[in-house]
Amino acid sequence: MKQKRIGTALAATLLLGSVTAACSSNSSSSGSSSSPSKAPASTSPGASASAAPAAATYPLKTDKTLTYWGELPGNLVGVKSSHADTPFFQEWQKKTGVPIKFTTVPANQGKEQLNILLASGDLPDMIEYNFTNDFPGGPEKAIKDGYILRLNDVIDKWAPNLKKYLKEHPEVDKMAKTDSGSYYVFPFIRGDDYLKVFQGPIVRKDWLDELGLPVPTTIDEWYTTLKAFKEKKGATAAASFVGLPRPLNEFGNGAFLGAFGVTRNFYTDNGTIKFGPMEPGYKEFLGTFRKWYAEGLLDKNLATVDTKAMDANFANGATGATVGNAGGGIGRWQPIVEAKNAKAQLVGAPYPVKTKGQIAPFGQKDFAFAPGGSVAISAKSKNIELAVRLLDYGYSDEGHMYFNFGAEGVSYKMENGYPKYTDLLMKNPDKLAPAQAMSMYIRANYNGPYVQDKRYIEQYLALPTQRDAVTTWQKTDVDKHQLPPITPTPEESSEFAKIMTDVNTLVDEMTLKIILGTESLDNFDQYVSKLKSLKIDRAIEIQKAALDRYNKR
Repeated sequence: MKQKRIGTALAATLLLGSVTAACSSNSSSSGSSSSPSKAPASTSPGASASAAPAAATYPLKTDKTLTYWGELPGNLVGVKSSHADTPFFQEWQKKTGVPIKFTTVPANQGKEQLNILLASGDLPDMIEYNFTNDFPGGPEKAIKDGYILRLNDVIDKWAPNLKKYLKEHPEVDKMAKTDSGSYYVFPFIRGDDYLKVFQGPIVRKDWLDELGLPVPTTIDEWYTTLKAFKEKKGATAAASFVGLPRPLNEFGNGAFLGAFGVTRNFYTDNGTIKFGPMEPGYKEFLGTFRKWYAEGLLDKNLATVDTKAMDANFANGATGATVGNAGGGIGRWQPIVEAKNAKAQLVGAPYPVKTKGQIAPFGQKDFAFAPGGSVAISAKSKNIELAVRLLDYGYSDEGHMYFNFGAEGVSYKMENGYPKYTDLLMKNPDKLAPAQAMSMYIRANYNGPYVQDKRYIEQYLALPTQRDAVTTWQKTDVDKHQLPPITPTPEESSEFAKIMTDVNTLVDEMTLKIILGTESLDNFDQYVSKLKSLKIDRAIEIQKAALDRYNKR
């Protein structure tokens, strides 16, 4: 998807109550600005057709304070304890002119804490949460139950920047609303294809070179590689994967599963929706990994490996292969292996296939609209216009630069028209890792209400091996098989959630038992029968109905 530069709209002013706001439209791009243009009226289902939203000027003028609820970004854990203490959120208030009182939820406690929040009835103006995937009944139920606001009318009135972006990017607009046409969050949007792929297999290239082996591409080559790592490099966990909070979680995108024609989730195969863990290819995958585990090629602690254990595995030379991100994987572990061996090098390997020359059918790839980090407005908010104006800032030219690069002269400097991060981020004086330092001053390395800029990732992936890994991982046929961000009806969503809770528990248990050798592979057919008794076929029907509706949006 080629990026468009979001041009600056000509500013006009409008005074509404205590708020003065600014209209500029934005897009993530390294190109030049397009000519200014007015945002056309929305013709989306459920959204009223209207004139372009009024322009506005930042900072807004208001004597009100908004309330904001959200999880602490993972990169800030151990660095800051709340949004209010973080320079990015402090400066955001200054730039928009809107004071904000934050309620910061500890990382990974969002679901539990949201239930408590909703039960209290005392809702903040804004709620940062994945209502698309993690709210029982889905976003339409959250609207129907009076928790969050249907945003169509208020976007028309007060969100010129978001409205213009969605109008100019119909493929994103289709994803960012429900089947009935309801907008429900200010969305996080990946502004370039390059930003959508960031995970895949990782291997010790220096070990491969030393052993005279190529970067593995097939399952057989991976077997040869791991066996050599174990026997000739003394790797006691030749391949290891983070197992918490869920074993083989990274395999959901295909990883080694894709070589057997399946993935851990639902996918499409020639127009038919399938659930990978009940297909014959999944049995073949289990048989392969069972053999590898029995031969000591996989980490014996497969189910309980956490990030610290992975760090130790790489530091001790116990591990030579994994599945991880370019930034938080290669970027994290390269310095660790390099500290032990100056020639150590981690590189991205292609998603495995069975036959040499094939293209992997699956791989990690996000959509342009990624619902995590998106922000809803509470249906009980008494400051709706102000909240809309605040959130729309992230889609303006100024907001786009701030969310992606922070404050000019502090976290970035313009060099020949390119916003280059300063040493405050890249060589942080407080000895923070780049990901942590970035999260202090910008929001580009985690989701939020804005359009992510490709120029962020070009600098975040500082190592050539990181950038090369992304290029390697992009070479899959995942677009042919991946389900779009569909939304079941509230009734379907509740039924689907109940089914999948039981299904996923069974899949996780049987997957581990078979790989670890405590359950016979011969029992796979009985396991599939159990999946059917748990109504997996009904779950597939729900996915099919939701996909049909999505395609008609």
